Amino acid sequence: MSTGHDDPASRARVTVRTLQRMKQSGDTIVCLTAYDALLARLLDRSGIDLILVGDSAGMVMAGRKDTLGVTLDEMLHFTRWAAEGVERAMLVADMPFLTYQVNPDEAVRNAGRFLAEGGAEAVKVEGGRTIAPTIQRLVSIGIPVMGHLGLTPQSINAFGGYQLQAVDEAARERLLTDARLLEEVGCFSIVLEKIPADLAEEVSGAISIPTIGIGAGAGCDGQILVTHDMLGLFTDFKPKFVRRYAELATDIEAAVTRFVDDVREGTFPAPEESYRDDGK
Repeated sequence: MSTGHDDPASRARVTVRTLQRMKQSGDTIVCLTAYDALLARLLDRSGIDLILVGDSAGMVMAGRKDTLGVTLDEMLHFTRWAAEGVERAMLVADMPFLTYQVNPDEAVRNAGRFLAEGGAEAVKVEGGRTIAPTIQRLVSIGIPVMGHLGLTPQSINAFGGYQLQAVDEAARERLLTDARLLEEVGCFSIVLEKIPADLAEEVSGAISIPTIGIGAGAGCDGQILVTHDMLGLFTDFKPKFVRRYAELATDIEAAVTRFVDDVREGTFPAPEESYRDDGK
């Protein structure tokens, strides 16, 4: 699928059906994260297929150590902002910890707010068989759901860290079974995070819905990264699976240092950056 700006197909709004057709035709789905209109607009203009308003905002925007403290109100806030910048890409919102795990009724109310108030077109939830009945309930009332298997950050305390998941045969089989179950209950796609590449490729071939990999190798139907990671804005740590396409933290620090020096030395603002009494 072309993403050229002159291609009419590239300007058509991406939907669940678009992603399904991309899997069937072998076109790779490209995804990134955004939490505000400015960044979402830049991603959208660049040809991104899906923008995730991730609860990763808790770490990259708020400086927290994990995603567990992100609230529903915070995620709705970020989602509304991002929605303002999107014209083409599909916008998916992460449901934060404890907004969908308690009971299906509460999950429905909270997920519905992301669509009705936040401007999202779908929500993402973490987990397999334990959350499947809730996913089925959401899908049954018209809320598209993206699943998430492997390393699920909201379960980080249970995992005891951010280590590779599904490495033994039993765990591999559980993940494959969960993926099939998520497809059965109606997920339109599944994020596979930090699992062996051969397992991700096996899962992608075993189900008919798209898989989106992050640290899961090249055999998935699509790829996603946290935008602040790939742009070099978030520098607290760099996972193995992140490729840095820019070093914006370094560029920003250098630019600000130059600004500070120019102001203190009296070279900014210059005459051409100042107004005269004639308005010019």
